[in-house]
Amino acid sequence: MELNHLTPLIGSEVLGADLSSLDDIKAGWIRKQLIERQVLVFRDQQLNREQHKAVARLFGTGKLHVHALVPAGQEDPEYAPIRTTPDSNYAIGEGWHTDVSCDPAPIAASALYMREMPEIGGGDTMFASMTECYKRLSDPLRDLAHRLTALHDGAKPWRDVYAIDPPAGMPYNRTVHPLVIAHPDSGLPVLWLNRGFVTRIEGVTPLEGRHLLELYLNHIETCLPAQVRVKWAPDTLVLWDNVATQHHAVWDYHPYSRYAERVSVIGSELRAA
Repeated sequence: MELNHLTPLIGSEVLGADLSSLDDIKAGWIRKQLIERQVLVFRDQQLNREQHKAVARLFGTGKLHVHALVPAGQEDPEYAPIRTTPDSNYAIGEGWHTDVSCDPAPIAASALYMREMPEIGGGDTMFASMTECYKRLSDPLRDLAHRLTALHDGAKPWRDVYAIDPPAGMPYNRTVHPLVIAHPDSGLPVLWLNRGFVTRIEGVTPLEGRHLLELYLNHIETCLPAQVRVKWAPDTLVLWDNVATQHHAVWDYHPYSRYAERVSVIGSELRAA
């Protein structure tokens, strides 16, 4: 297997990989590359769902995550269908976010497998490196970030993105995390807040919190050297480090359809850097 880097800092296509048949040596190589490159793109993969889940289990705790968006009664709850149709009012993943950062032990890695693409193109996914965004903070703002914590609220995407309250009886987490965490594998400092789940900065006034939140989020969202844009094709699988990155699904293809399946693996509880 070889790497074709998509940018100098984040994202690589993996050439010569067959994810349906991985031995321990190949799996170890992929784990190493994911830590270093944070986003890996595998083209022309022929995977059934069990093979897809086996890829995700290589990371984190090996325990697969069951997402709240999995339809009730779905036979296999360990894959999440990501479907956008001409009748959709929103696209899942639109807007910068880190998946379920509201959990005490968030998702370590996700593997999204594209099954249906808009025939006119579009539907790319943007990724941003939170290790690189941390590095590019000025010294005073980096020092301040180490002293702050933020509330991540699982109800926020429902209200802000889907414009509805969470379904009655649906459990969702609210967790206070440090603004700077140590990556569980690399140990590198990671800027850990995102627009999708964070509702406030703790320990400051509401006015200060709003300005601080926008300052750090705007830094992340405008730090272009830390970003990579992945173009999809059918049978492409993209694997990303969910702790080290944020992502944004670009919904630029309405009224066309897009369908992918995501499998995610739970990581460990986070600690301050």
